[in-house]
Amino acid sequence: MGVMETTKMRVGAASKSAAKIAAPAVDLPLGRILAGDCVDAMRSLPDNCVDLVFADPPYNLQLGGDLNRPDGSQVDAVTDHWDQFDSFAVYDKFTREWLTQARRVLKPNGALWVIGSYHNIFRVGSILQDLGFWILNDVVWRKTNPMPNFKGTRFTNAHETLIWASQGEKARYQFNYRAMKTLNDELQMRSDWVLPLCGGPERLKHDGHKAHPTQKPEALLYRVLLATTEKGDVVLDPFFGTGTTGAVAKRLGREWIGCEREDFYRDIALKRIEKELPLDESALETMQSQRTAPKVAFGVLVENGYISPGSQIFDKKRRWIATVRADGSLAHEKQVGSIHGLGKDLQGAPSCNGWTFWHIEHDGEVKPVDAIRQLYLLANED
Repeated sequence: MGVMETTKMRVGAASKSAAKIAAPAVDLPLGRILAGDCVDAMRSLPDNCVDLVFADPPYNLQLGGDLNRPDGSQVDAVTDHWDQFDSFAVYDKFTREWLTQARRVLKPNGALWVIGSYHNIFRVGSILQDLGFWILNDVVWRKTNPMPNFKGTRFTNAHETLIWASQGEKARYQFNYRAMKTLNDELQMRSDWVLPLCGGPERLKHDGHKAHPTQKPEALLYRVLLATTEKGDVVLDPFFGTGTTGAVAKRLGREWIGCEREDFYRDIALKRIEKELPLDESALETMQSQRTAPKVAFGVLVENGYISPGSQIFDKKRRWIATVRADGSLAHEKQVGSIHGLGKDLQGAPSCNGWTFWHIEHDGEVKPVDAIRQLYLLANED
């Protein structure tokens, strides 16, 4: 695990690493998207073979006709057949079936993430509890740029909910507490995550239109995988869509398996993942540093792609050069720390404002990393 610090909850007789070594070798379709219905696809996998399931199932939105903006233009909404179910009973049956398979293929110390909206997340949560999963957290993804409520008849839907669950009340699970604290500039990571919707160059297009109506931002999957898996873990996504889970897993050195019945999405996902490059080994190491609390955590710039893991930053006189790692920590030779802590240690100073101390080459110019923070703030103004 390198220097990745983890918290092992509900510790049993054997460690997770020991369980991995003792497990029999199985031939898994790593790096592949299984075609067809996700329930049938998961049935082809052996028991206890994956470390994490991330599921973004159909929301069963129950939309009643087209939704139009005040100017008369039509809102891009989810009207695809894969999100349509005849009744709640049919949806519940489908949910129970895929969750049953997810539980079977998960290792005893594996975990499940499922994301949904108010249309479905409460039904999914009830069913997964009935099946024996133990809810660890419900995480609120608060969108910085939600779609307005054009009719003005309800509150604007500005969040979605993720459920994180282990295999049972006493089951062990992976939680990289220290990496999350470092990503959040040494503050404990909370269960409300403020992240923008997928947009800009990250939003996949086909013939000028969104390739998928509910493509999730890579920053969301980045945080999930960095928090609850380690390098080499196998992540299964039963509703693979355009491959966000696979792209982020590949970048972070995790193995992945996808299930997707739509040929169109499978083709887009494979092309997308082929272009993804895994991070350098040193950039994947994570740690915890000393406490500070700026408005925007340096890790937020990393997980949103404003500063890439593996990038080099330096002080203005270039006396020290540090490598940015996946959780927002920095490495200079054998020293590691936050942007503030490492800057302080290198100078032998009582404190350091890392935002102005460290610089980076951006668009052909040398800028303090605070300039990149300002770009992020500008792009994500409410």
